[in-house]
Amino acid sequence: MRIIPESELIINSDGSAFHLHIRPEHLSDKIVMMGDPDRVTMTASFFDSIECDVRSREFHTVTGTYKGKRITALSHGIGTDNIDIVLTELDALANIDFNTRLVKEELKQLTMVRVGTSGGMQPHCPVGSYVVSEKSIGFDGLIHYYAGSESIREKDFEEAFQREVGWSPYHCSPYVVSADEELVDRIGHDMIRGVTISAIGFYGPQGRHVRLPLADPNLNAKIESFRFGEHSITNYEMESSAVAGLGKLMGHKAMTVCTIIANRVALKSNADYKGSIEDLLQIVLDRI
Repeated sequence: MRIIPESELIINSDGSAFHLHIRPEHLSDKIVMMGDPDRVTMTASFFDSIECDVRSREFHTVTGTYKGKRITALSHGIGTDNIDIVLTELDALANIDFNTRLVKEELKQLTMVRVGTSGGMQPHCPVGSYVVSEKSIGFDGLIHYYAGSESIREKDFEEAFQREVGWSPYHCSPYVVSADEELVDRIGHDMIRGVTISAIGFYGPQGRHVRLPLADPNLNAKIESFRFGEHSITNYEMESSAVAGLGKLMGHKAMTVCTIIANRVALKSNADYKGSIEDLLQIVLDRI
């Protein structure tokens, strides 16, 4: 059996994962994730009790109980690069013996729900609505660095998307993955279901023109009109593809649900969305 080298999985002197700074006993099987560390504090305010509260860089972790369920609330920061760190360390905490550095014989399946904010791309996704990422399109290329990605990617969808939007060869090859079907049904049975793009940035990569002109100013219009069977692209964010893709490769149940805080088509936004995200967090805590 492979002993994982210290350089491949760094464990702190206190027995915690390198970036997250939590130990295996701190982790619940049910995890609610979000980008903003302060949003973890908001989530923890709903807990009946708290057993650990750890901050490290942008990663804030609180584990406690909510209506009898043990839940970990965790901030992951922004971007799929951070999701690569977070999901790898969460999986290690659950499935690697930190003393022997061996993968455990019996693997544990985690349930992970990312709760985020997003920009809507369709008229039926107005500001304030909740959109479940049934499928995600990754513009980041992360999943291509792992063996076996072909088994979880939806190649027909990928090829149709690249062809119809005139995808630039200078961009990473987009990948399409589906979230866990049972988890999507459980969390989002009364929400909008759609296809979410995980962009590699917030401004230019999502078609925002501030000062620098865009390489393809018509890309968002092409994305809005794209159809693949019954599917249309509903929203933009920056993490759902890595959550779904890495989760599926590792054997975990993972998905993303977002509140829409801007509609890119109507050019409307809501910067004061605390109430909406607070309500969504409580829904997820009830259903996870």
